Amino acid sequence: MNKRNFLARLLQAAAAAVLAPAALAQARQPLPEVDAEIRRVDAAQGRITLRHGDIPNLDMGAMTMVFRVRDPALLKDVKAGDKVRFTAQMVDGQLTVMSLTVAH
Repeated sequence: MNKRNFLARLLQAAAAAVLAPAALAQARQPLPEVDAEIRRVDAAQGRITLRHGDIPNLDMGAMTMVFRVRDPALLKDVKAGDKVRFTAQMVDGQLTVMSLTVAH
């Protein structure tokens, strides 16, 4: 191994050692709950359209968009117009609703 490759690998290892604890700590933190309004429910496809506030863990601003749901049962008692609180994260490259509750 030449000196340049050795230094590159050393830097990669050092970066991994510094960043890994931060990534693990972030992964252990509970997902933030976000306020939203349901625009559309597509139970057959396991999808929901939400007009939502900022989603800090995804670095996403407020907007209206379609999400996949982790569990289709989350959609059985909700309808368009309902105000909800939800959590979301990236799962297998898709934005996914992890929890969904009707706001009272």
